Amino acid sequence: MLNWNDLIKFATHGNPTPPKRVEKTVDEWKTELTDEEFYVTRQKGTERAHSSELCSLFEPGRYACKCCKTPLFDSTTKFESGTGWPSFTQPIAVENVAYHKDVSFGMIRIECVCNVCDAHLGHTFPDGPEPSGLRYCINAVSIEKIKE
Repeated sequence: MLNWNDLIKFATHGNPTPPKRVEKTVDEWKTELTDEEFYVTRQKGTERAHSSELCSLFEPGRYACKCCKTPLFDSTTKFESGTGWPSFTQPIAVENVAYHKDVSFGMIRIECVCNVCDAHLGHTFPDGPEPSGLRYCINAVSIEKIKE
């Protein structure tokens, strides 16, 4: 189980090796994604809080990267954080998510991205529920519910 110290190490000393790589041109991404999906995933944007039904969806299943379909999170790690974005405590696999230090907006945060295609997912914080204490605060347009 990952904890905050693990994420700090990844962000400062390098991320796990991804299981594969998906790389496309900007034009290819633009043809596959909506304008909002492109803005959030490829330009590190943020969707408006409480703008998605995924915040209150707690049915069994998995969530994959919107861009490359890599499985990222399982519903068993999803919880209601009250932030307005879907929140999880752990990724499905350590190697599927990468972490980067983000110093934008005058604060230090840990950005999380898909380790396969570099899609911006959101940020991770050390204020989640035990046992990990992590809160992956994920843009709903960065992920999609998939069938098992």
